[in-house]
Amino acid sequence: MTATESSKRVVRLDPRDNALVALSDLRQGERVNFAGEEYLLLSDVPAKHKFITEDLPADGDVVMYGVLVGQTAEALRRGELLSTRNLRHAAAAFHEKKKALHWSPPDVSRWRAKTFLGYHRADGQVGTRNYWIVLPLVFCENRNLSVLKQAFEEELGFAAPQVYRRQVAELADLYRRGKTEELRKFVFAECAPALARAKVFGNVDGIKFLIHEGGCGGTHEDSRNLCSLLAGYIHHPNVAGATVLSLGCQHAQVAILQEEIKRRDPNFSKPILVFEQQKSASEAAMLSDAIRETFLGLVETDKAERRPAPLSQICLGLKCGGSDGFSGISANPAIGYAADLLAALGGKGILSEFPELCGVEQELINRCVSNSVAERFMQLMRDYAARAKAVRSSFEMNPSPGNIRDGLLTDAMKSAGAAKKGGTSPVTGVLDYPEYSREAGLNLQCTPGNDVECVTAQVAAGANVVLFTTGLGTPTGNPIAPVMKLSTNSDLARRMPDIIDIDTGGIISGETTIECMGEEILQRVLRVASGEMRTKAEMLAQDDFIPWKRGVSL
Repeated sequence: MTATESSKRVVRLDPRDNALVALSDLRQGERVNFAGEEYLLLSDVPAKHKFITEDLPADGDVVMYGVLVGQTAEALRRGELLSTRNLRHAAAAFHEKKKALHWSPPDVSRWRAKTFLGYHRADGQVGTRNYWIVLPLVFCENRNLSVLKQAFEEELGFAAPQVYRRQVAELADLYRRGKTEELRKFVFAECAPALARAKVFGNVDGIKFLIHEGGCGGTHEDSRNLCSLLAGYIHHPNVAGATVLSLGCQHAQVAILQEEIKRRDPNFSKPILVFEQQKSASEAAMLSDAIRETFLGLVETDKAERRPAPLSQICLGLKCGGSDGFSGISANPAIGYAADLLAALGGKGILSEFPELCGVEQELINRCVSNSVAERFMQLMRDYAARAKAVRSSFEMNPSPGNIRDGLLTDAMKSAGAAKKGGTSPVTGVLDYPEYSREAGLNLQCTPGNDVECVTAQVAAGANVVLFTTGLGTPTGNPIAPVMKLSTNSDLARRMPDIIDIDTGGIISGETTIECMGEEILQRVLRVASGEMRTKAEMLAQDDFIPWKRGVSL
């Protein structure tokens, strides 16, 4: 933020706004001076919340970020706190693209010669990690997957240190010795973490197991989408090869998976090892075969080495979760600026969460590079809204209790801030779930706002690094793509340092700008992409994976 946009106490996000955001707690009766105007506060205004800057009648429009974010449920006076009691969701209608597209890209001269060290795949993609994945085509194989997971991770040095297992062992020892009364107040011994077993394969970042609950019992659309999603993971540049476990009789057939892989790459050449239990002599025989062949696949995977690659080979997933009233002011526009830098360099960005684009559709439509791109976005948004309505739901039910408590009162208000993750660059492509991204620049992807369902889909579309902003704190990660967590406020970064990678709270305090923070974020992306740094989610082994069933999930 610049000095013209904010004071130390409040900020106006757009000259058209008739609400100001409190940057710190404000008290009833205080007088706040901003841009030559004085406002007498008629209510306490907690940090992240908003007060109205003009008298409004009932059904009056409340504007933030320059767009409609709600309508008053009753008459409001200048200086009054906005709340769920006096504000209800309202969003502007959208229509076909009518404005010409004009974009002034940021200066990227200092970035053009930069590279990152990645894994170059035969199809021209470049990975930021080097994984082998193991996946089931149906939930019936999850137990077998768990057996393989324990065996491979522990014996190949990929398992996390068993800190909590040792704590359980200490309690069990007390119980065996009859010291039951000491259990409640027992303080665990401070012992050095156990040394992880040495990795057998130095150039393999891990073997990942994509356990899920789908593959049968749902609709044929569910099975097709699951196979398509899994195909995206197999095709992903961070994946060197895959082991697939199939029961045999399920809806999600091996043939569908192979068809979806070919749709992504007709010349697909990565190794895929398929084991079908109903065709095997026994479960033990199938698992032994899978272990041997997967181990041989890992031997080949270990031969890959990192080599320099241009920044155009980076695909950023742009995501927010556990959002607060500062999300659209600090972290979201900061990663939006990083996405703009990358777009100017020929890279990709993926902006998803369609329920959190409600009310800003027209701005995105006007940014589309063609009428056909705009029309596809409009159709997908309308289809999604219709699905929600069909089960007596709607986008306005999207904000969570935590969102509301921390200042995001309506879906349109939340959406206006969430859309800032997409920066200002042209919209070059629109993806339905679970399609794969092909167009350089900003892609819009149809997903729910649900943290894990969305990140799972972004990675299936090719995101090889995910930028995830949070104001309340969420530990979301992904099995194969590094997820960088950015706090919207410095208090969160101090309280939850184990999950936060970057603190953007300096934007709120005025210590830095959106542009400077965006540059810092992109620099950190390069270090993560090159394997020089691991994200907190990676260190915690936060391997979240949830396929989206195309029912209603907001």
